Amino acid sequence: MEDKSYVSLEQRVCLVCGASFDTGSLLLDKRLRASMKRHTMTGWGLCPEHQKMSDDGFVALVECDPERSGAAAAGRLKPEQAYRTGRLAHLRRAVFAQVFNVPIDDKQACVFVEPGVIDQLASMVAPAH
Repeated sequence: MEDKSYVSLEQRVCLVCGASFDTGSLLLDKRLRASMKRHTMTGWGLCPEHQKMSDDGFVALVECDPERSGAAAAGRLKPEQAYRTGRLAHLRRAVFAQVFNVPIDDKQACVFVEPGVIDQLASMVAPAH
């Protein structure tokens, strides 16, 4: 049985890779009651590796299985609905806008793509034989 405390280490889940990571923040129960576990998940974010990639001007393409992912309302898949296959690719923001012919917000770190998109991109940059 895990002991509870009135302090907890904050964790988030990376939007890109789905891994849990520590934020470095402490959470405090204002009533000072032993109500919290050692780690508390507070939402989504970017792990240090993917935050650096985003800061360097890259957009992560996260491959998701549409059959295993949750139903997307109006074509938008929420992070908690995405069934990640584990395949990733990173494109510079300017390249992303050219390849997909859509603008992308500077703060958007990733997009979910269907299987085959990453392979298609790889074939576009593969050296000719």
